[in-house]
Amino acid sequence: VQLQASGGGLVQAGGSLRLSCVASGTIGNINVMAWYRQAPEKQRQLVAKIIMSSSRSSSTNYADSVKGRFTISRDNAKNTVYLQMNSLKPEDTGVYYCNINSVMLPFGTPKDHWGQGTQVTVSS
Repeated sequence: VQLQASGGGLVQAGGSLRLSCVASGTIGNINVMAWYRQAPEKQRQLVAKIIMSSSRSSSTNYADSVKGRFTISRDNAKNTVYLQMNSLKPEDTGVYYCNINSVMLPFGTPKDHWGQGTQVTVSS
């Protein structure tokens, strides 16, 4: 599985960016699609995730710091997950990584796959 993230850049505080992550290869059944970020000298932290259910519905979770400003979405046909980021703040600066947890049915075990990261810098 290969994940290609894009959409990062330099933006002023209050601005917006939209990140995209395209998955390719033998993906299997997707359990979770997520975005993480890693600020300088800090650990990688979850920003937002979409949890797929067996009924093809999904739910979303967000870090408290981005609730109301960021929106995660997906396009199943394109194997793509998006992160719309509005009202950006300097503390949103970091490298953003996309993550997909998937499993090869019927006997596989769930595996995490990571993109290469895309830099987001928010200036004050």
